[in-house]
Amino acid sequence: MSPAGKSAVKSVARSDVALRWTIFVALVVVGLAYVKWVPYYGRAWFAASHHSIGSSILTGDSATPPPPSLGAALEYALAYGKAIWKALVLGLLVGSAVQVLIPSQWIARVLGTVGFRSVAAAGILSVPGMMCTCCAAPVVAGLRARRASAGAAIAFWLGNPMLNPATLVFLGFVLGWNWSLLRIAFGLLMVFGLGYLADRLDGFNREPPAAMPREAPDDEAGNVFARWARLALRMSVRLLPEYAILVLLLGAARAWLFPQLGPGIGNELNWIVAMAAAGCLFVIPTAGEVPIVQSMLLLGAGVGPAAALLVTLPPISAPSMAMLAQSFPLRVLALLAVSIVALGVLASYVALGLGF
Repeated sequence: MSPAGKSAVKSVARSDVALRWTIFVALVVVGLAYVKWVPYYGRAWFAASHHSIGSSILTGDSATPPPPSLGAALEYALAYGKAIWKALVLGLLVGSAVQVLIPSQWIARVLGTVGFRSVAAAGILSVPGMMCTCCAAPVVAGLRARRASAGAAIAFWLGNPMLNPATLVFLGFVLGWNWSLLRIAFGLLMVFGLGYLADRLDGFNREPPAAMPREAPDDEAGNVFARWARLALRMSVRLLPEYAILVLLLGAARAWLFPQLGPGIGNELNWIVAMAAAGCLFVIPTAGEVPIVQSMLLLGAGVGPAAALLVTLPPISAPSMAMLAQSFPLRVLALLAVSIVALGVLASYVALGLGF
């Protein structure tokens, strides 16, 4: 090929990459503005004036969760689904777009190295997302399929719910700014600390697990929108059925995980550990922990268990871990779960020690 021909091919390739980046950025900005930024702006004003963002999704207007039943499962699944479905659709679109629209070289350079630099970049990139753990999971799966490091993917996953600026504002107006500071401290520790630990544990495994879906190379011929739609459908079929089943099961099991939320829950270690573990398993929408903790404190529960739930409810859940079971080795997910429970217990004693 002549030099002029090569130059023309490179120019077309650069234009194609620029177009893909434009589509991706537009999707993320418009999607987040519609699903997260604009609604949360109004919700922040409501929190400031009412010192509440609504009733607890865990118990509604009752003091305890309903007994385990099919009705309890469906009731919770419907309430939860109504709260998150738009964000979940956006998560699936972005998670598939990551694999089709963003050059793999960019992800490898920014998020693919083992070390704190990629972890820090992913944690910072997660802040505008404001996703709950399950809605962020498809994006994390997409990043891992494009060979983001385990630590960077973990930091992005945890950073969405734990460093959510809207939730931090809600916490300040509803519970007090000391609770926001507690959340920030443990959020930073989780996002950057556990991301770094995940890299140390998985540092030699530079290739993603073999079972992970992989999209075709950037230069594959074919309509990019057809590839995007095909991958989004494949991710939906793979991730959503198990997700729905686990949400139903957790909705039915609320009374077992949280047998009481009032004065019977004291600051004893057994209650603190039990609430930390339950929070790690249970699934809530974005900022759902705020009314849960508020209702606990109003009912007379101990500060320690409430602080444990504040730290362990948002970052992961049984459904989000199941969604990402093919994206991370089991040892990384196990480390994550155990570490989050431990940090929840630690947060309890920090809150008690500071006189919350």
